[in-house]
Amino acid sequence: MDTIYLKHPIDGTTLKHEKTVMALGYFDGVHIGHQKVIKNAIEIANKLNTSTSVMTFHPHPKEVLRNTEMNYITPLSEKIKKIEKLGVDTLFVVEFSLEFASLTPQQFVDDYLIGLHVVHVVAGFDFTYGALGKGTMETLPFHARNRLHSTTVEKFEMNNEKVSSTKIRELLQQGAVWDVVSLLGSEYTLMGTVVDGEKRGRTIGFPTANIKPNDRYIIPKTGVYAVKLTVNETQYDGVCNVGYKPTFHQENEADPTIEVHLFAFDQDIYGKEVELQWISRIRSEKKFNGVEQLIEQIQRDKETAISLLQTKVY
Repeated sequence: MDTIYLKHPIDGTTLKHEKTVMALGYFDGVHIGHQKVIKNAIEIANKLNTSTSVMTFHPHPKEVLRNTEMNYITPLSEKIKKIEKLGVDTLFVVEFSLEFASLTPQQFVDDYLIGLHVVHVVAGFDFTYGALGKGTMETLPFHARNRLHSTTVEKFEMNNEKVSSTKIRELLQQGAVWDVVSLLGSEYTLMGTVVDGEKRGRTIGFPTANIKPNDRYIIPKTGVYAVKLTVNETQYDGVCNVGYKPTFHQENEADPTIEVHLFAFDQDIYGKEVELQWISRIRSEKKFNGVEQLIEQIQRDKETAISLLQTKVY
């Protein structure tokens, strides 16, 4: 898959000059609703014997329009990987800037669709474009002036509720990591690097890997989780604590720590990049009266995690 980064105004000399069917959207998470849009575009492209492209935007419009830093289900690097796995030929990543946000709907269609040789657009029913989101899938035929066709993918629901990035964010913030699997089509994952921690775990018989996220991921609600961690291309089962370690600290740090204890594991992985898969939440984080009480609870958490990892069926 070719990934092309665009900023306004587009430099036409850097672009491909071939017809394409394009899926449009922000696609945070690339969840099963997003996948339906992209797969629809691939099917149409195959019928037309042309290429399939996806256009997404970065950073999130809220970051630019509201000056608010956001965390993501899939930071851009992860979004690119997930879209590539779907079999897309070209990904356009448009820099979302104030200048881009001020384009009229007509300018967007002229420059970013017709100008990119798009012959068919596929997007969700709620996709908007142009200043203040005044362009919609209903107005697209008017702005396209018979230069391209369009397909609107209707709302995708599970259990009578719309599948959306907003819903997935809510579930992660509640710690309901298992519930997002059916919406994402896979486990929620986080890429990170093993960094030095306080090394307290090894002194009580439960050495942990302190994971620093590689990007601005959404961190699930504080607590203890059953997880899987991949390092050096091998996956291991483990138990993870997300939080502030109240047994040892009086005040919360700015960000929670992510510490993973792996079962049957004895390797030095400091500095290694790892992939953390969140499987199921076990309990909330709590303060213990002493180290012995903490050790007993960690052992119970380990046993619970082993059981959960054996029973969760995909």
